[in-house]
Amino acid sequence: MVKEENFVADGADEEMLGSGTPDEKLTERRDEVKFIKGDHQNGDAKIDIGNLNGKEAFTGMSKEELLKYANDPFWVRLRWIFFVGFWVIWVSMLVGAIMIIIGAPKCAAPEPLPWYKRGLHAKFGSVADVKPEDLQAAQKLFASGAIYELPAAHTYDVKKADVEAQIKQVVDLYKSSDVKVVLDLTPNYVSNSSQLFVDALADADRRSAFVWVDAGSELPNNWKKVGGNTSAWKKQDNSYVLSQFQEGNYDLKMNSTLVRKEFGDVLRHLLGMGVHGFRLKNTKFYLVNDNLADEEISHTTKELNMVDYGFYSHTQTTFQNGLGDVLYDYLAMVKNVSANAFLSVAEDIIRPEAYVLSQAGGALGIDLPMYGEFVRTLSSSKTNKKLQQQLQQTLMDTANNSWLQWNFADVYVDTTSHPSALALFMSLLPGVPVVPVDSIEYVNVSDHTYSQIQQMRLSPSYMHGELNIFEANQLIAYSRIKSGSPGYFVIFNPTDSPQLSNFTVDHKLPEKMTVSYFSENFNNGNATKILPSSKVDLNELQVAPHSTIVFTYVPVKSE
Repeated sequence: MVKEENFVADGADEEMLGSGTPDEKLTERRDEVKFIKGDHQNGDAKIDIGNLNGKEAFTGMSKEELLKYANDPFWVRLRWIFFVGFWVIWVSMLVGAIMIIIGAPKCAAPEPLPWYKRGLHAKFGSVADVKPEDLQAAQKLFASGAIYELPAAHTYDVKKADVEAQIKQVVDLYKSSDVKVVLDLTPNYVSNSSQLFVDALADADRRSAFVWVDAGSELPNNWKKVGGNTSAWKKQDNSYVLSQFQEGNYDLKMNSTLVRKEFGDVLRHLLGMGVHGFRLKNTKFYLVNDNLADEEISHTTKELNMVDYGFYSHTQTTFQNGLGDVLYDYLAMVKNVSANAFLSVAEDIIRPEAYVLSQAGGALGIDLPMYGEFVRTLSSSKTNKKLQQQLQQTLMDTANNSWLQWNFADVYVDTTSHPSALALFMSLLPGVPVVPVDSIEYVNVSDHTYSQIQQMRLSPSYMHGELNIFEANQLIAYSRIKSGSPGYFVIFNPTDSPQLSNFTVDHKLPEKMTVSYFSENFNNGNATKILPSSKVDLNELQVAPHSTIVFTYVPVKSE
C-alpha cells in the first residue's frame, strides 16, 4: 500500500498556486491537487492537477450552438459577400487571362521575298524590239521580271522624247500584269557627241567625269582597248582621254561627283516612268588606278603578241578597290526612290571580293549577283568536276547569303541533260533563274513545268528554308527545309545511266518521301514508272539518266 504523506510546498508551488499567504497557497493546493491510487502491485500513483490559473479552458462552439446563428441576417449577408466575391475574382482572372492571350504580340510571320527574288526573270532583246507577244512569253515562265536592254548610246538620253517613248512602250505592255520591267544599262562610257563630253571640251572643270590626262606627245601608259590591240588612249588637243571601248566612246569615272549626279538622275527618271529594276553592264571597269601604271604581262596568257589585250593582266583597269562602295552608292539612290526596286549586274562578277563593301562585314554592294560556272558545268556533257563541291564553293564565294542570278543562257545547246531537268534543279536553289526567251531552257521546257516551279518557289521551305547539299552514287541532291513546313528534296542525275538513290543511310533522311514533281524525261529512262504524289522508298529508287526528281518530306526527328 502506498502511504499518503503530507505535501510540503516549495517555490514552484507558489508559482502554480498564485499569490497569497503561505497558508492560503497551501489551502488552494490541497483543493486542486488530487492523488489517485494506481496499480497496487508496483506502487504507481496518478496526480490530477486542476486548472492552474483558475480559468476555464476554451473548448469552441458545438454544432448545436453554431446552428443557432445559421439564419442570422449578419452571417447570411457575410456568406453571400464571400460567395459573390469569389466568383467575381475568378471570372475577372479568367477574362484577364483571355485578354492577355488576345492582346499579346504575335510571332511575326516571315516576310515574303521581294518580287525580284520570288519568280524567274524573262530575258528579251532591246527596248526597240518589244512586241505584244513578249507578255505571253513572260507569262509562260510565270516570270516576275521582264529584262530589256537599253542601248549604251541612250543611257544618258532617257529624257529625250524618242528614247522615252520606247521605254514607255515596254512599261505599258506589262502594266496590266504582275510582271515588272527591268532594264540593262551601260553607264560607264559616253559618245563624243554626248552632253557630258561636249561640256568637258568647253570647260576644263567638267573633265573630272573622264580619265583626262595632260601627257604631251607620249601615251600615258600601255593600256589597250578591250578585246583589241590598239591603245586605249585617244588624243584630244594636248591631252589624252581614256577610250577602252568602241571608237568614239570615252570612259567615265563612275565615282566622279559629276557622273554620280548624271547617272543618279537617269535612275530616278526611269523609276518614275515605271521601271522597277536595273542590271548594270561592264561593272568591273567602273574604276581605274589613279596612278595610271602600266599593265603587267599576264602569267596565264595564251596570247603571243604583246600588242593584244589578252597579253596583259588588267590589274590597273578592272576590279579596283572601292568598287563595291561605288555600286552601293547607286543602289542607295534606287532604294531611296523605291524600296521595292533593285540594282544588280548583267554579267558574271568574276571576283566577288572586289564587290564587297568596305565597312559592311562582307556584304556585297549590289542585289542579285551573277557568279560562277555552275550552270555551265551542270549542263556540260563532259565534266569531271565534283558538282557538290563546285556548288558549295560558288555559294561560299558570294558570302552564302546572296540570292544569285542563275543565267540560263549558259546552258550548252548540245547538253545531254533534258532542259526541264536543269530548269527544275536550278530553280529551287537560292537565286533567280534568268531565262532568255530564245534559249533551249525556254523553247524545250513546258508551261506545266514552269507552273510547278512557280508553286514550289512560293512555299515557305523555298523562300526561307535552309539549304543542305548531298552527293551519293554520282548523284547530286539538296534539301530545302523550314521548321513547321514540309521540306523539298531535289535529286539530279548527270550521268548516262540510272543511279541508285541511297541518301538516307548517311544523311538521316526519311526512307520514304512523296513525289512532288519530276523532269519531263524522268519516266523515259526508268523501267518503273513514277507517279506524282506517290510514296517512294529512296533506297530502292533508280534515278533516270540526265533527269531531276523533286520530293516533299518531313524531317526525321533526332532523339
